[in-house]
Amino acid sequence: MSRIAPLDPPYAADVQQHFDRIMRGKPPLVLFRMMAGHPRAWEKFRGGSLLDRGPLSLRDREIVIDRTCALNACEYEWGVHVTAFGAAAGLSEQQVHATVHGAAGADCWSPAERALIAAVDALHAHATLSEQEYAALSANYDDDQVLEIILLCGFYRTVSYLANALALPLEATAARFPAQPQSFRGDA
Repeated sequence: MSRIAPLDPPYAADVQQHFDRIMRGKPPLVLFRMMAGHPRAWEKFRGGSLLDRGPLSLRDREIVIDRTCALNACEYEWGVHVTAFGAAAGLSEQQVHATVHGAAGADCWSPAERALIAAVDALHAHATLSEQEYAALSANYDDDQVLEIILLCGFYRTVSYLANALALPLEATAARFPAQPQSFRGDA
């Protein structure tokens, strides 16, 4: 059970409109229902959520989000994203697994994706990028994309804090973290 209770239907008209736009006909997530019960927090959450299309491909966006959530041990949001976007983003089973258990240099990633994952890992560990990490990232992504990567890492770290600290129950239809690491060449 969530530490802060989510809203139950029926929802206020404006809340229902937000849910309809975000969820596209599916029931609203527990995270959204919980946040919507607190108007100021809900407004700020939606304002900074980066739920719109940005300058990254869906694949790169989902790699950033999945890796950030995995690093923060946020099975809730990781599972929601893997289920909702993993296939559309073209993530293989091995790559989905590697977002949780793989090294940034795992062979299942392209060179650009390795730089992307290394940047996510560095931001998580140090809240910055070294000159080498920034150079590798900017060799593959333009300035708008680099900013989006950093913003996504920060936002989904916040989402991870919310889901974890409020003990949100896992969504019934969402993926679960892989139980045991698989051995991939390049993992270490």
